[in-house]
Amino acid sequence: MGISGFQPSFLVGIEAVRQAHGPRLARLTGRRLTGFALVRFAEDGDWYADCPVVLDFDGVRVEVCHTRFDELSVGWDSIDTTAAITGWEWFELTPQWSHRDERLEAFVGRQLDEVALLEYRPAGRDLAAGTVAVEFAFDTGRLRIVNGLDENHIEVGTARPEYVRHRLAP
Repeated sequence: MGISGFQPSFLVGIEAVRQAHGPRLARLTGRRLTGFALVRFAEDGDWYADCPVVLDFDGVRVEVCHTRFDELSVGWDSIDTTAAITGWEWFELTPQWSHRDERLEAFVGRQLDEVALLEYRPAGRDLAAGTVAVEFAFDTGRLRIVNGLDENHIEVGTARPEYVRHRLAP
């Protein structure tokens, strides 16, 4: 992807993600969201949802990226969001790091109250069954980075009832 420092380690399933990242995600509780970065195109400002979402909690950066139908990578302090994104000469648009997004801006400066992993478990057959989302709860609401079936989606508010919450205790 040409993102400096991005070396994803994609995992599948709630247990794999919880074992690899649960304790460290839980330790974010009590920190403030001090910033974020995501990739937008310079030409039109559209979000490129295939790239990681980087959240900064008082100097600890968590990097969340979904791909395919069920893969999730959680990274830590590895992506350099000040470096230019390279290697896209073949593409007609120019990707660049952005620190603006109204969904995320509403949470900047807020203290993180809880982190949870959410497992999507619909009643019937669904291609998204078993996907894992990361949810960050603040006093002003909840923010989730979910699998949009081969890309990231950002959701705000109460999660759909099809999600099973796996709270991560600090």
